[in-house]
Parts: sequence; structure tokens; C-alpha cells
Amino acid sequence: MQIITEPGQMQSIAEKLRLNRQCIGVVMTMGALHEGHLSLVKLAQQTAGTIILTIFVNPTQFGVNEDLHQYPRPFENDVALAKAAGVDFLFAPEAEGIYPEHYQTTVACSEVTKVFEGEKRPDHFKGVATIVTKLFNITKPHIAVFGEKDAQQLAVIRRVVQDLNMDIKVIEAPIVREQSGLAVSSRNIYLSIEERDAATILYKAIGHAKKRVAEPEYNLAAIAEEIEEMINSTPGCRSDYAGFVDEATYEPVETAETGKEYRLLLAMYSGTVRLIDNAKIRA
Repeated sequence: MQIITEPGQMQSIAEKLRLNRQCIGVVMTMGALHEGHLSLVKLAQQTAGTIILTIFVNPTQFGVNEDLHQYPRPFENDVALAKAAGVDFLFAPEAEGIYPEHYQTTVACSEVTKVFEGEKRPDHFKGVATIVTKLFNITKPHIAVFGEKDAQQLAVIRRVVQDLNMDIKVIEAPIVREQSGLAVSSRNIYLSIEERDAATILYKAIGHAKKRVAEPEYNLAAIAEEIEEMINSTPGCRSDYAGFVDEATYEPVETAETGKEYRLLLAMYSGTVRLIDNAKIRA
């Protein structure tokens, strides 16, 4: 595995790979690799012959009071995990190489970013769309694998790829969960034993939603209120949001129609740690 830190060098390597008719797959991460990230690599390897994994803690997607400086950066461990997973190139640039002095250009996606995570974290998805576009330009992939756990982020990336006519196939990887049902996340390392146990309420809430819709109960707004009550009544937990969107448009939905598919989006705090989760729900 080769470690690259300079964007220009990574571009040159990617261009040579393309000229040699290599199919390039990219997996973008902020490091602190875990089983979920490695599942993305495995999925990419099913299609692509060369895998580029990026590690970059992107400052433009963090808000003023968010955990940019506390975000875990176990780089040596990440290198070992990436190498063991069969990654060919690890691209780990410095912030100055990605956002040089006098940097002015950003990428923004409008409608998909107005609700839920986008509403709670202003400019977050502008930072995501910008860095993903830049990394696409640097790594020149044919396919890109992103995790379903960040469902709204995935919807934003799909929209950017479609709207900007990028010749890249975006592949969705399923959520990897711990035995308790808690979605695997880099932020889980911040949880105490008690907070980790309490955080399983997210998975229980998903089960509750699926059961309620199957009854059937098509008042999605009422189900979302029930979920928020479940979370808020769990010691140490606080709901940030719970709601349903149309799977195709990502517009909020309060009443379901039989046979349609929706996505339940959830965010909560267990102690001071903010966690997100989601699930497809079919009415």
C-alpha cells in the first residue's frame, strides 16, 4: 500500500491508472477506521481493481462548536487496518493542500440539505459536497462507495454527482451494527459503558417504527413523536430530531401511502456524544 499526501501526486497516479485501464474505486473517510469503513472497502473490491482510501478530517463540514479538534486521529492504526484490508493507495492530505490560502470555491446542494441534519448543522452539507467533489477530482474514481448510515449525506452526494454530470457510480453500503444494534461509528469510542448501553434506544426506536407502520399506522408524524418520547425518557439521552422523508425526494412526510418507501432519520445525544441512525420503512 502506498501512502500519498500531495493532491497533485494522487491525481497523477490516478490518471496513470486510468490510462492503464484500471477500474478505480474510492472510499472516503475521516479516519478512525472501524468495521463499517472496512465493509466499504470490501464492497468496492467487488467492482474495482484498484482501491483508493482517503483519510481527511474535513474542517469545512464542522460547525463552530462541534468536535473538529477532538475528532479521533489514530493514523498509525488506520494505516495498519487499510493495509490489512487490501487498500492500494491511502490518500491522506493536509488541510493546507486541500484548502490553500485564498481558497474561494464551494459546492452547495439546495433542497436535500434543508431538513434534519442540514437544518441542525448549517453549512455542514456544503462542506461535504465541496470535499467530496474535490476528492473525486483528485482520485478520479469510476466507483465510489458510501455508507448508508449517513443517509442524508449519501442523498446529497448522489444529487451532486447527478447534477454535475460526474461519470461516477455511487454504491450504497449497508449499515454495520454492533451486536446490540448500535450503528458502528467513529464517535462510539467517546461513549462510556452506560452511554453505549443507553444509545441502543436508537435501534429500538427503529424497531418500534417498523412495527407501528406494519399495524398499519400511517401517521408518521405521530410515530416520530413516539420515538422522540422513547429517546427522551431514556436516562442520559436526548433526541435531536426524529422524522420521515420520502426516499426519492427527501422531503419530510407526515402521512404515509401504502406501498411507498420512506426513510426514518434519527439523531440523539447519549451523554454529550451525538449519534445518528436511519432506516428504510415501507408502508
